[in-house]
Amino acid sequence: VCDKLGINVWELIRLANRHPRVNILQPGPGVGGHCIAVDPWFIVSAAPEETKLISTARHVNDAKPEWVLNKVRETVAKLGNGITRSDVTVACYGVTFKPDIDDVRESPAMKIVQALAAEGVRVIVVDPHVAQLPQLKNVSLVSFEEAGKVAQVALILVGHKAFREKSRESWAGKTVIDACGLLA
Repeated sequence: VCDKLGINVWELIRLANRHPRVNILQPGPGVGGHCIAVDPWFIVSAAPEETKLISTARHVNDAKPEWVLNKVRETVAKLGNGITRSDVTVACYGVTFKPDIDDVRESPAMKIVQALAAEGVRVIVVDPHVAQLPQLKNVSLVSFEEAGKVAQVALILVGHKAFREKSRESWAGKTVIDACGLLA
């Protein structure tokens, strides 16, 4: 809704959270892991009429990776100057399903990385918690510094502490898509 209305969602959340009894969580590129991403569907299948809100919430969250992919597609298209999708390198920062862990089960970030690679975009991944990339073809795991040298687009997918600790200048010179409010 905020994107459609031109409202900065991160600023809106920051302002709302100034109220002493409000603590809006930071949205991200989707919900991952086994529990929240999968288990609610068992409840919905057992009692569909009574769980319409759960079903709607899951549908909204399940659609979020595609929303992020569309943001990347729009960004790549705007780079212009005859740059094609295959000319662009997108550095994806984080592939775990939540910050500061090494678990990639049901990770929406992984789905985004896979989809970008399948579309012919050169994709590199930076994740200080992942030693190797499972199930990913034509995608390489690189350091933060290496990504900064070669990528035109920085896609921040997971708010790892290691990324939060980087200076604002670390992200300069790139088109940044911040899907988790890391730089907000």
